[in-house]
Amino acid sequence: MQLTTNKTAGSISHQRVASVIRTATADVFSTMLGLDTQPGELEVHKVPTGTRSGVTALLGLTGDWVGSGQVSCEPSMACKIASAMLMAEYDSVDDDVLDAIAEVANMVVGNIKNLIEDDLGPMGLSTPTVISGCDFETRTPGNPDWVLVPFECDGETVTVQVVLAPATGVARKRHSLLTEELAGIAELACVA
Repeated sequence: MQLTTNKTAGSISHQRVASVIRTATADVFSTMLGLDTQPGELEVHKVPTGTRSGVTALLGLTGDWVGSGQVSCEPSMACKIASAMLMAEYDSVDDDVLDAIAEVANMVVGNIKNLIEDDLGPMGLSTPTVISGCDFETRTPGNPDWVLVPFECDGETVTVQVVLAPATGVARKRHSLLTEELAGIAELACVA
């Protein structure tokens, strides 16, 4: 299935997004954490699914296309990720574990952003927001498609999901103005 097409900014399919999620996640987990992941099947949902408790890190994506990337897991998996990243043992979620999940999500979603820029044009990435607790859900207005890939890792599940849509209205105008401003700054830097 094809996500909405935007002639000036390209288009991207659910399968392409899932492929990029698989590549980015496997690269970060193997390189930065020394953990192997086994991707599951692509799923498409109108609202983010997966963990309703545990730890979730979200990052915003901006550009001609906008959206979010989300990495979620249960607390026990968050502790395993933090232990691998920080080379210390964590048995419960604390500030170090939340920071580690935020950093892993930043790397995964950052790699996703870099890989889809060829399809959708330059994009920006927000700083991560981490949610931890019980019985919560995240939502995106407008009912867009979330592309989800679950990963089996060390006997547990990590879920990576991305939602993308063409920017409209004010968001598109802000991005265009920022792009023009940055191009002007780069031009001045080259002249100096």
